[in-house]
Amino acid sequence: MRHCLSAVGEVAEFANVRKQLEVLEDRLDSMVQPRLTDAISNRKVEVVQDLRGILIRIGRFKSMGLHYTKVHLKPIKQLWEDFDTKQPPSNKLATDKTSNEFQSAAPGILFSTWLPNFYDELLLYLEQEWKWCMVAFPEDYKSLVPKLLVETMVAVGASFVSRINLATGDVVPETKSLGKGILDILSGDMPKGIKIQTKHLEALIELHNMTQTFARNIQHLFSESDLRVLMDTLKSVYLPYESFKQRYGQMERAILSAEIAGVDLRGAVTRGVGAQGIELSETVRRMEESIPQVIVLLEAAVERCISFTGGSEADELIIAVDDIMLLYISTLQETLKSLRVVCGVDHGGDGVGSRKEMGLDKKDGQSSRRSDSISNEEEWSIVQGALQILTVADCLTSRSSVFEASLRATLARLSTALSVSVFGSSADQNLSHAASDDGNGEPSLGGRAALDVAAVRLIDVPEKARKLFNLLSQSKDPRFHALPLASQRVAAFADTVNELVYDVLISKVRQRLSDVSRLPIWSSVEEQSAYHLPTFSSYPQAYVTNVGEYLLTLPQQLEPLAEGIANSDTNEEAQFFATEWMFKVAEGATALYMEQLRGIQYITDRGAQQLSVDIEYLSNVLSALSMPIPQVLSTFHTCLSTPRDQLKDLIKSDSGNQLDLPTANLICKMRRVMID
Repeated sequence: MRHCLSAVGEVAEFANVRKQLEVLEDRLDSMVQPRLTDAISNRKVEVVQDLRGILIRIGRFKSMGLHYTKVHLKPIKQLWEDFDTKQPPSNKLATDKTSNEFQSAAPGILFSTWLPNFYDELLLYLEQEWKWCMVAFPEDYKSLVPKLLVETMVAVGASFVSRINLATGDVVPETKSLGKGILDILSGDMPKGIKIQTKHLEALIELHNMTQTFARNIQHLFSESDLRVLMDTLKSVYLPYESFKQRYGQMERAILSAEIAGVDLRGAVTRGVGAQGIELSETVRRMEESIPQVIVLLEAAVERCISFTGGSEADELIIAVDDIMLLYISTLQETLKSLRVVCGVDHGGDGVGSRKEMGLDKKDGQSSRRSDSISNEEEWSIVQGALQILTVADCLTSRSSVFEASLRATLARLSTALSVSVFGSSADQNLSHAASDDGNGEPSLGGRAALDVAAVRLIDVPEKARKLFNLLSQSKDPRFHALPLASQRVAAFADTVNELVYDVLISKVRQRLSDVSRLPIWSSVEEQSAYHLPTFSSYPQAYVTNVGEYLLTLPQQLEPLAEGIANSDTNEEAQFFATEWMFKVAEGATALYMEQLRGIQYITDRGAQQLSVDIEYLSNVLSALSMPIPQVLSTFHTCLSTPRDQLKDLIKSDSGNQLDLPTANLICKMRRVMID
């Protein structure tokens, strides 16, 4: 009759007949329903097929699917509710939305223990249905049974999320006693001081791994189904975890922040004179040991991201890890500031002059007074401790570089795993690519291989998928920085360490040279005597011999450290490192000395002779260290060792061309020699 009505079209006299037909079809549908329910429940294949034919003839095929789902949804829900029946009465209240308080009672079965059994029973049920439907519904079983699973997950979805949330809280006593979980912590609905812990997220991942195993079994069971049907089914299986995955970045950042805050970098407390070296070495040791600990924490975060989201939240992971690295490096920077005070290069304020060796200020006087209370042994202890800080910078640079390279490789692997077909311009386009057949009408292997946890989640969110794929594609570029801000901060930290080490190494030189320009010997006059005997000392003074001995001893301090940092089979790298730092300190010492010499206002002949001896000694030390003698210093030596009455001629002679003329003129002014 329906066919006849469609043939006559929209004829007015048949309009009422069409309505009457719909009423009759509804009546027939309602008559079929109880018989269909009974036939499905009692596995009556022939009856089911006859009733299916009736429903198809009257255009009510969808009704058959609803009846099939309705029949089987009840026993499956009973499987799900079995968990509540195994809980003590108070534990049942914990999963009830109307319950506001959690009451302690005898422990029931854990959800993490119960869930695998539920999945096993559900899988067995679906396998049986799949086999039966292959006979009863040979044309429909590929969509009918998957639809049953989808409706099941929708029916238990809210309860599933609640149970997952509570199960994550059960692993930590504080949250278990309150009947709260991860979602409650993230929403701020918790007493102050209770924060998300690694155990919470690990419990969540453990549950997710169980679901992932079930999903793989489902994919195998429904392998004959259409790819779109399979996608929707797997998506429903993972749906209870979606609210957690959307907040993955927040969870990871909170966990890593708490773990970084637990890293103790402070050394022994200073209790008096002589303790600085102990505090310094202990703090440096803790700083160095903390670096691999932090890297391990970050590597664990990467593993959690892959395990839980399949890499679909890789962009959030990178942001979180970059932020945490910045937080950790800031902590290291703060520790360095305190070490500047311990090392005696700062006095509770900002350290200045680490890069310029000009304009010695009050700091020199303070350092000198401080050095009076520190023994020579303590000074060398501080120097050795400061040199060890270089290993901290080297360790941070190398370990962070290796970690970033590993992260970049992980992103590149994700880019390959999540094929381009998954990240198209639209979901439909994605599916058309993924479901492209191989000529036999069957979906391609490439399309089905893409059905991992990340692809299933991203297939219907093309905008997020596109952004993620752009990021993953960039990771294959050698110039790509997975942690752009952290890599810059690591370099800045290394510079800060170099400044501190330099300031420590040069501090002893500063102390010895702080008052050289004001020494009284420069303006002293020879005592009158009946005999023409030299009264000046032919030996260099203590200030310059102390500096020279210090510079000559430095290589012995640097070489063992250099060998450890270079970590090479050959000594070339170690020697280069030690030589580089030796030159830095020697150049700084020379610059400090020359600045002091420029500050001398007046010098007598006796003072000039003494100073020339001092300069000659320092020049010999520099030569022993293979350092070139600066022209300014050699000019001082030449002009001071020349008799005062010959100085003017020296400057005007050919040999004067080898002098630094501004310095030569300054020395003439010091010695009161007038030049035309």
